[in-house]
Order: sequence, then structure tokens, then C-alpha cells
Amino acid sequence: MKLVILDRDGTLNVPPAGDDFVATPDDWQPLPGALEAVARINRLGWHAVVATNQPGLGRGLFDVATLNAVHAKIHRLLSAAGGRIDAVFYCPHAPGEACSCRKPAPGLFEQICERYGLAPAEVLVVGDNADHLQAGAAIGAQLHLLRSGAEPSGDMPPVLRTHQDLSAFADYLAREAESDAEPAMVQIA
Repeated sequence: MKLVILDRDGTLNVPPAGDDFVATPDDWQPLPGALEAVARINRLGWHAVVATNQPGLGRGLFDVATLNAVHAKIHRLLSAAGGRIDAVFYCPHAPGEACSCRKPAPGLFEQICERYGLAPAEVLVVGDNADHLQAGAAIGAQLHLLRSGAEPSGDMPPVLRTHQDLSAFADYLAREAESDAEPAMVQIA
């Protein structure tokens, strides 16, 4: 199984400004080309899951039913574009709470690897922020930085590759698949 762990805000959708949250389905707006990129990633044989911090839950700014409605919108729009997200893993805790699942802690990523029975080194972690990539680095995943969101801040771990956006990441996967599929040239002496 090939698995990509995607961040949500700034990777799939327009990131909220400042300290705002995607608090309703109407707040969630896809980045240009992101839905089509997920569909291409799927067609290349990759499964995609989302790992996202949702501190608005812990702060009481919205409830789980509203969060589920946001994710239902994502699934519906992806389906219409020919793509799918297999699962959404989220941390419901506010920043000051002691938990192991709030990125940059690796708890969500460990849960994902366990659920899918994958070694972390086999997993691609894709996102536009330091917290997401730090969580991936903590488990030893392959890191891919997107420049589609705000300029990354914080302690950025070394990344394997940098891509302009999710579409450019899908292009990278397509090139990798093409190079893996090319037959080796054999010289006969």
C-alpha cells in the first residue's frame, strides 16, 4: 500500500487568515487544483489521508458535528473531482492541553501508520507548515513541503522535496511512477 498523509489547511484549502478557523462548511474553500491533484494521486495508486489539528474544538468554537460537516463537504467535492480521502485524523485539543496527538507531536501519524500497517519510512507526509512536517520527521516519514499556504514558520525539519503546490506534488509522483515503469536498457555484447 502507498500512503500520503496530507495536511488540510494550506494544502487542500485556502488557509484561514490569522487566528481564524475553518468553523463551517462554507468556510472551507479548496485551493485551485487541489481536488484534481488528489484525484491524480489516487489514480497513481496512492491512498490519501488527512491529519489536521482542530483546536477550535478544544476552544469550543465549533462542535464535532460541524467538523464532520466540513469533512463531508471535502469528501463530496473530491468525489465529484474523481478523488478520495480515505480518512481524516484530527486532534481536538487546544494548544495548551497536554496531548500526544497535536502536531508537531507524532501521535496522529503513529495512529495512521498503525491503522494502515505501514512502517513510517514508507509514508509520504505532505504539507505547507512546520508542525505537520515536524510530526512526520518524528516518525521518520518522507517529507514533502508545499509552498501553497503561508510562508512556513517555526523549526522546519529537512525535507525530501519542495513543491509549489499539491498539483506539483502530483506531477512529481507521476514522474516517479513513469521512471519506475520504464524498462531497463540491456546491452548484448
